[in-house]
Formats: sequence, C-alpha cells, structure tokens
Amino acid sequence: MKNSVSSIRNLGPASDKSFARAGIFDAETLRKIGADAAYAKLLKNGERPHFIGYYALVMGLQGRPWNDCQGAEKAKLRLRFDALKAQTEPEKFDSRIEQVLDRIGIIAPK
Repeated sequence: MKNSVSSIRNLGPASDKSFARAGIFDAETLRKIGADAAYAKLLKNGERPHFIGYYALVMGLQGRPWNDCQGAEKAKLRLRFDALKAQTEPEKFDSRIEQVLDRIGIIAPK
C-alpha cells in the first residue's frame, strides 16, 4: 500500500486533495518527480501560488520542518518559486466554466 501525500512532513489532508487533482496520488510519486515538477503540476491545475506552501513542500521532501528555511536558502527558493510561477501561469479565461471546458478538451485551442 502506498503512503498518502500527507505522510510527508509539513503536508496535511488538504495536500492529499490538491495533489490528487493534479494527478499525484501518493508520497512515492511526489518524491520521484520532486518539488518543482509537483508544484508546477499544482499551478497548472489551477492552484493559487503560495511561497510558503512551496518551500514547506521542499523542506518536507528533505524531512525538514517548514520553518527551517531561512536566509540565503530561502532567497534561492524564492527565485525558483518565482520562475515556476512565471512558467506555469495558467491562461486567463473569462470564466471558470471555460477553464473546465478547456481542461476536458471542449474548447478548441486558440
């Protein structure tokens, strides 16, 4: 039996749901693809970017508490976070229904 995403330090039950919506269903898969690829999947799936959530994930995958991230390490993670956010910015849609229709392939590509 595979461990849930929330079995990783710093991640809770809400993380299980968010990662599942992005196609990541267990801790092993999350560890395998890594923090940046996993966080990019969350963003592409419509999750709002949040720096603390990102670095809590990074720290958790290293087995460290979220508040262990400080100084130069935190500054480097901020640069990675900003780059991920810029690369995975979802398209702007007029409404949530258009976003859902596009995700399931109903709206033709522009």
